[in-house]
Amino acid sequence: MNKKSVTDVDVTGKRVLVRCDFNVPMKDGKITDENRIMGALPTIKYLMEHKAKVVLCSHLGKPHNIFDEKVKLNKKEKKAVEALPAEEQAKATEEYIAKAKKNDPVKFSLKPVADRLNQLLDNKVTFATDTVGPDAQAKVAALKEGECVLLENTRFTAGEEGRDLEFCKKLASFCDIYVNDAFGTAHRSHASTAAIVEYGLVKTAVCGFLIQKELEVMGDTLENPVHPFVAVLGGAKVADKLNVISNLLNKCDTLIIGGGMAYTFLKSQGYEIGKSLVDDDKLEYCKNMIEKAKEMGKKLLLPIDTVVAADFPNPIDAPIEVKTVKVSEIPADMEGLDIGEETRKLFADAIKGAKTVVWNGPMGVFENPILAKGTIAIAQAMADAKDAITIIGGGDSAAAVQQLGFADKMTHISTGGGASLELMEGKVLPGIACLNDKD
Repeated sequence: MNKKSVTDVDVTGKRVLVRCDFNVPMKDGKITDENRIMGALPTIKYLMEHKAKVVLCSHLGKPHNIFDEKVKLNKKEKKAVEALPAEEQAKATEEYIAKAKKNDPVKFSLKPVADRLNQLLDNKVTFATDTVGPDAQAKVAALKEGECVLLENTRFTAGEEGRDLEFCKKLASFCDIYVNDAFGTAHRSHASTAAIVEYGLVKTAVCGFLIQKELEVMGDTLENPVHPFVAVLGGAKVADKLNVISNLLNKCDTLIIGGGMAYTFLKSQGYEIGKSLVDDDKLEYCKNMIEKAKEMGKKLLLPIDTVVAADFPNPIDAPIEVKTVKVSEIPADMEGLDIGEETRKLFADAIKGAKTVVWNGPMGVFENPILAKGTIAIAQAMADAKDAITIIGGGDSAAAVQQLGFADKMTHISTGGGASLELMEGKVLPGIACLNDKD
């Protein structure tokens, strides 16, 4: 965690390649959420004000089909296809893929990000229409001190995810100093996130202010939490959080399990869970974790009541008929989609007495207002925990907190879902491990 930052090196007159996270949501070529752009500004402004020649790079989305025919549907498209009758699914899949192939170069271009940066940075930003090609080379060569160029989407080149040495060499030729400020991709060992340094192509490699903050707040809190420490885990699958559960159980005093993953824990204790989400091959693991908590003298809290419905809402925010039942009384023809009122009180009481709270994963289908009450209750409890350090571990829980209006009440909202999870697991993140250590 003890890594050099931009303030530890002299950047004046130097070409500085900054790996940003500009993987922003867009609709019809318009940016719909600028949080990641705003998060990158302090580092970019610092470099420009200190007369660096700034080269920005980032990925946007998953435009694999530019160089790969194996196009996959995203989560939203997959859900839409699965909701159709079986005979219509193949045709719908083909239509989505055809549309993706047609729109990829436009849909995944960073040009709208460059335009927005230009507005924010006094028209000192240019845009290269390729990543390491002739336009990028010309625009990097023309850079003056205090100016900036944004390269086109790094994933428009197969060498990005493939850690291609030649691609890394071309990227490295653009800089004297490498800065990683993309915490959201720090768990990826791609060309622009780690390989460019790991191959020894850039010797001076430091973190930007965004990663520095993540390490200082989230990293240090997980290493040295103030007790009582309460960890809250939600989301869909136990399989996604195996190592997180085990690692947090070693560190926290109370572990709260909600969301879809709670039903696997409940089933492991002999409860009938109806049509609720379950990881059947993780039942033994859940049982072991509950036993481990008892042996360690830790509290592991599971839902005591749940909000059930006959079917998952389609579309996800559609009106839905629900009822609340005890976890011992889930009907066979219904599925649990949120924690119930008694569980909300139980979880909120545990959070109330904490000095450190870390949360990753919603308590239910928070995109639906009828099924968002559990997630709102956790956010409210954390907002009310005045003397506690409250950290949101990126991903869906970060989105939920922002959508529900609790963002300004939290100590820290992480910018990276996957990276946050791996930090919670105690894993080494390649995009941070490769950076220069402080002396």
